[in-house]
Amino acid sequence: MHIKNQIKNLIQKNIKEKINFAVEVPEEKSYGDYATNVALILARRLEKNPMQIAKDLVSKFNLPAGKAGLPAGKAGIQNSKFLDKVEVAPPGFINFFLKPEFLQKQVKEILKEKEKFGEVNIGKNKTVIIDYSSPNIAKPMHVGHLRSTIIGQAIYNIYKFLGYKTISDNHLGDWGTQFGIIIAGCYKSEFEISEIKKLSIDEMLNIYIKFNKEMEKDPKYRLEEWAREEFKKLEEGNKENQEIWKIIKEKSLKEFKKIYKLLGVKFDLALGESFYREDAKKIIADAKKKNKAFVSLGALLIDLNKFNLIPFLIQKADGATLYSTRDLATISYRVKKYKLEKIIYVVGNEQALYFEQLFHSAELLNYISYNKLHHIKFGLVLDENRKKLATRAGRFIGAEKLINKAIELADKIIKEKNPKLSAKERKKTAKIIGVGAIKYNDLSQNRQTDIVFNWQKMLSFEGNSGPYLQYSYVRLRSILRKAGKFSAFKPEFLKEKEELEILKELIKFPEIVKEAGEKFQINLLANYLYNLASLINTFYEKFPVLKAKKDVRLARLALIKAATIVLKNGLNLLGIEAPEKM
Repeated sequence: MHIKNQIKNLIQKNIKEKINFAVEVPEEKSYGDYATNVALILARRLEKNPMQIAKDLVSKFNLPAGKAGLPAGKAGIQNSKFLDKVEVAPPGFINFFLKPEFLQKQVKEILKEKEKFGEVNIGKNKTVIIDYSSPNIAKPMHVGHLRSTIIGQAIYNIYKFLGYKTISDNHLGDWGTQFGIIIAGCYKSEFEISEIKKLSIDEMLNIYIKFNKEMEKDPKYRLEEWAREEFKKLEEGNKENQEIWKIIKEKSLKEFKKIYKLLGVKFDLALGESFYREDAKKIIADAKKKNKAFVSLGALLIDLNKFNLIPFLIQKADGATLYSTRDLATISYRVKKYKLEKIIYVVGNEQALYFEQLFHSAELLNYISYNKLHHIKFGLVLDENRKKLATRAGRFIGAEKLINKAIELADKIIKEKNPKLSAKERKKTAKIIGVGAIKYNDLSQNRQTDIVFNWQKMLSFEGNSGPYLQYSYVRLRSILRKAGKFSAFKPEFLKEKEELEILKELIKFPEIVKEAGEKFQINLLANYLYNLASLINTFYEKFPVLKAKKDVRLARLALIKAATIVLKNGLNLLGIEAPEKM
């Protein structure tokens, strides 16, 4: 049950104006379980006193008015299934308080729905494509791709949970002039095909870096021309260049799969740029036909002056296409193949201008509406000194190296905390905790800010961290195992203030998931789970569960079971495993 929606509907029924207003959870608990600013908005529009508007509105609800001293409606408390009272507070806020008996009954609903609790069908018959990860082949995956993968997978999970037909697409960077550079570098090193097959991804990257440096020192641009020529031959279907490209791609995909397996990530599609290389030529023709492009110094560009943007380059002077052309071809293909509600791109902040150009160009070419395209930006990954994560050589740190470091550190911590755990069990648990710690460290922060890898904080079993949430879940499951099977319970025995606070938090879960998906702010869900875990931990440290009297014991066990369901559902949406033991 979405309480926010219920309150909004109640308000909307009693006002004539169509306005945007918020229903929020106040930070101060004495201000109610939910509050709205609707009277303040109406007051500005109608030029009336907001307190009087709030009081008049509350009187129409036909509910008890609480401390405001307003007359209760004839039906009184029975008029609402979930509201206990409504109060008006200066300068014109309306505060809503939930019925304890309504809260108590929600435990049974959560236990009944289990892993489906929180699901809503707002995405029914709507298709969403989420484009994330997208590493370049012939290069190791770095921490930027790791952020894209983690955030993208969480968005994918949430949208699927919200009822959308969700398609994940790993749009690989497997085409472009960089392959001309690598191929030319292989030829310059006089490698045979058999030798290229033995090269590692790191060695291929070194060939790319070495040739790039040599190009920079070449005053006559002969090496650059050579690289362009090799890519042109690749585009034209040169047999040897095609073979080298296939070797590079196969090796890269094999390396990527290892990382995706560690992260527990799977994609529905992985077509890559190369899939659209022929369609890119059609984009050029289409842009010309629709008179949306102009020629400058032999190159073809789309004019975006009406959007206060620089022109969008879609064809080089030598006739070659670019990744911009292939991205437009990708949008065109997706729109034709799927009836799309949204296309979501999870790519770093630094690409903001590019995506503005791409989205407006796609709309100008009549492929899709601008408002159906979303660039989900994210910041950099920094070390504990707030410097960009890099190796001593100045290159990026590979994603696999970072994940393995987290797993190794988790293994050491587990060994200290639980020395009796078998090596096999410890290894399995270390992976769950290490990977979970990386994901939560990312997802619990605002995605647009730079994130800091503070290893000690990230792997701590205390505070706002992945291991803390996982350990909280394990402790709750341990209590339930000790209790064994428990019979029917009476929810009315959940009447302590702390119990009711937990119930209020539990029923927010569907609202939080919806908001996190709509705003693309996954940290809303992560921090909600931390608040829930903190509440439940404080509760069972203060109150007995297994040693409580029978009716209280059964009700509290039901509450703990409901909390485990919500914690597990939430962690799963973040892509984090909820272990049974640690």
